[in-house]
Amino acid sequence: MTRGDVQTGGDDLNKQASEAAPGDLISFPYDRLTVDQFRARFPRARWRDDIKAWWVPGKAASRRIGRWLAEQEAEADAYADAKGRDAFEFDPIDSPYLGLGKAGFEVKTPYSKTVVDELRKVRFAHWDGDRHVWYVPFRSYEDLRGHWPAIEAAARRNEPEERRRRADERKGTEEDLRSKARSAERKRRRYPLASDNLPPVDEPVSTSYGLVVFTEITGELVDPPQVTGYYSGVTDEHVWGIWRVPTLAELVSTWPSKTPRADDSEWWFPTIDELRPARRAARVRESKSR
Repeated sequence: MTRGDVQTGGDDLNKQASEAAPGDLISFPYDRLTVDQFRARFPRARWRDDIKAWWVPGKAASRRIGRWLAEQEAEADAYADAKGRDAFEFDPIDSPYLGLGKAGFEVKTPYSKTVVDELRKVRFAHWDGDRHVWYVPFRSYEDLRGHWPAIEAAARRNEPEERRRRADERKGTEEDLRSKARSAERKRRRYPLASDNLPPVDEPVSTSYGLVVFTEITGELVDPPQVTGYYSGVTDEHVWGIWRVPTLAELVSTWPSKTPRADDSEWWFPTIDELRPARRAARVRESKSR
């Protein structure tokens, strides 16, 4: 903010008054309209050029300033929402997955990790667990529009009819057999581990399967020819580890690692970016089991 024509008194007098009397300071980027609104609300406010801030006298100054800032923020949000609503009406997204609510957009699609990942990139978007929809305020329309092609494509791929069609096309193919074999291997809940680099037991760690808790290192040697199609880099020095899915309590109590995964790591301590989605998934999983 520049002082310009908003000077209201001598700097020394303002400084002495502000130091002696009760009150509070406020500063904000210069805008003539905002300054006019501020001075209308706080006619006794004085500009402090030495610290580039406004001094508002009075014992209730802090509370009054907070209320005014909240009103300014609400007004800015309302303007941004109106602007986003106008942009939608001028150039709408025509999709069965997008609906209009009273204060924003409602996105409802078949479950897709891609959809979830894309919507998490949209500012202010959040999941409404009670109504099972994603809520996006009007002010985020341009952001939503940028991610919409990927959201709609993923949603259509995950429609039940489309998934059944793809499954029918895969039946009996080599890809289908490999997929079933991988699924059967995963259900055994075992994982090959280098015998000279074993993970801690009963503690969440990251693997190519995601976050797991190893409950036992069996000592049984891996037979590489039998599992090379499921795990890369397996040698006859690997042993089997038995794993389970970590609980929410275990994930919450796990301290995130600041060391990124090495390229050739078979397991590593999870980072905060890995723990956050795992905690969300565990929270949903445990809420469903109640």
